[in-house]
Amino acid sequence: MVFQQVVMADSAEAAPDVMIGAFSLIGEGARLEAGSVLGVGCVLGKDARLGPDCRLGNYVTLAEGVCLGAGTQIGDHTVIDAGTVLGEACFVGSHASLGKRPRPAATSTVKVQADLPPLRLGAGATIGCFAVLYAGTSYGEHVFVGDGARIRERCQIGDHVLIGGGVAVENDTVIGEYTKIQTGSYITAYMDIADRVFIAPMVTTTNDNFMGRTEKRFKLIRGATIEKGARIGGGSILLPGIRIAPETFVAAGALVSKDTRPRRVVKGFPARETREVPEDECL
Repeated sequence: MVFQQVVMADSAEAAPDVMIGAFSLIGEGARLEAGSVLGVGCVLGKDARLGPDCRLGNYVTLAEGVCLGAGTQIGDHTVIDAGTVLGEACFVGSHASLGKRPRPAATSTVKVQADLPPLRLGAGATIGCFAVLYAGTSYGEHVFVGDGARIRERCQIGDHVLIGGGVAVENDTVIGEYTKIQTGSYITAYMDIADRVFIAPMVTTTNDNFMGRTEKRFKLIRGATIEKGARIGGGSILLPGIRIAPETFVAAGALVSKDTRPRRVVKGFPARETREVPEDECL
């Protein structure tokens, strides 16, 4: 072990081959298992846990009770908030924030949940640089989140989901397994996205037909429901509460203002049905 200019609490434990960079602080009850390496200036809070062969960059902060699975790598200047759990072999880029607690504006309609559970990230996940992942959301295995993406609280993200760079996923949204959401898309709150959906770059979704006026809107706020195998073209817009049927193909730039039928191509502004999706394009 290397303890040069390191402060380690008496109750902390580190395997003999653990390497700890200068100016690091290891809190009470922290445990570092064999083969782990910490860069300069790392801070581990009370009861933080590092599985075997973890790698922390420089100036990484793990708050109280954070748990990292074996072989997980964390980039420089990343902050992981209290109670967050990462599975084995995860990779987190530099300057990311995981397990962030929501702090809405005074005028926000989002309700803060006092007992929001910690973030949980499945094995094999990749999280890009500057990504922000809020507490209260669970992620399946082998999820990919691109640089600068932001995913809010109380979401459920399935296995093998891809969320591209700069994507925003708002609160209380479900995303099914193997779904892909490409660069710069906006996924509004209260959406339900099924398995194997494809959402192209710069898609916009909405959930409030009243655009912030009248009290009755609170009972009617709802994002779109996108069913299995649907494909949403680049730059298209989905209006509140509509249902995109299985295997729907929404053409680029379309404005979808009403429910679609299964296996139909819709396009235009507003979108209209044009033809059937070919059999060889269906799942």
